[in-house]
Amino acid sequence: MSTPLSWDAVVVNYDSGEHLERCVRSLLTDDSAGRVPDVVVVDNGSTDGSDRTCERELGVSVMRPGRNLGYARAANLGIAATSSPIVAVCNPDIVLEPGSAAELVDRFDREPDLGALGPRVENPDRSPYPSARSVPTLEDTVGHALLGTLRPQNASTRRYRQLDADPASPRDVDWVSGAAVWLRRRALDEVGSWNERYFMYVEDVELCDRLRAAGWRVAYEPKGRVVHARGASTSRRPYRMIVEHHRSLARYAASRWHGPKRLLLAPAVGLLTVRAGIEMTVHLARSGSGRWER
Repeated sequence: MSTPLSWDAVVVNYDSGEHLERCVRSLLTDDSAGRVPDVVVVDNGSTDGSDRTCERELGVSVMRPGRNLGYARAANLGIAATSSPIVAVCNPDIVLEPGSAAELVDRFDREPDLGALGPRVENPDRSPYPSARSVPTLEDTVGHALLGTLRPQNASTRRYRQLDADPASPRDVDWVSGAAVWLRRRALDEVGSWNERYFMYVEDVELCDRLRAAGWRVAYEPKGRVVHARGASTSRRPYRMIVEHHRSLARYAASRWHGPKRLLLAPAVGLLTVRAGIEMTVHLARSGSGRWER
C-alpha cells in the first residue's frame, strides 16, 4: 500500500480578526490524510492583531512581509516556505470540514494528471457557493457583466457560474476559486505558480488557465468541504475591492485577447467601468451588507 501524499497549507491574511484562528485551527485538526499539515500564515500588513493571536494561540509560522503584497504574491511566499507535494492556498475566512483533507489529497494520489482541485464551498447558511466555474464565452461575458449584479439568475451568469451543475457531483472544470484550492507542487513548478501581476481577484482563473494549457486537469471535489464566511477582509474596503476586481478583469482580457479580438478591449474596459459603477451603487443601496457578488 502506497504512502498517502502529504500536504501543507498557506493562509493569506489581512485584518481578518477571529476568522483567521478558526481557519487555521480547522486545518490543524484535520489529520484524515495521515497527518496534520504544516500551516504557514502570510500576513499582508494586518493591524488588527489577528496574526499575532494566531501565532501565539496555535504556534503556526507567520510570515510578515510588512505590507500588503496582494493575494498572488503572498501565496507564492507561503508556497515557497512549504515542501509537501500538495499545498492548499486558503482565504482566512474559510473553515475546513473534518475529513475533507483525505478526500482531496486522495484525488491527487489516484490521478497523477490532476493539477488543481477545489472543494465544495458553502456559505455560512450551508447553501452552496458556486466556486467551480467556466471561462465564459464572449457572449456570456457581456451578459454576466450587464446582468449579473441585478439579475443573478440570468442565462449567461448561470452558465458562467455553472449554477445548473449538481453541487454533489465531482467534475472537471475550467477553474476553481482561490479562496480554497489544493494544488500539486510539481504542476506549480512547471507553470510558474501564481501570477503576481494580479493584486486581488482573477489570479485563480489565470493560474487554472495555465495549468490546463500545460496539460494539467482542474477539478471540483464535493466530498471535500469548506464553509466560507466571505468578505472577512475585503468588506472593510468594498469600493477599493470592486475597483481591483474590475482592474484584474481588464488585465486578464488584455492578456488573452489577440489579433482582431484586441479591438474589443476598449469597449470591454468601458463595459467594466459601467459594471463597477453598478456594483458600487448596489453596495451603497444595501449599505452595511459588506458583500458583493463577482
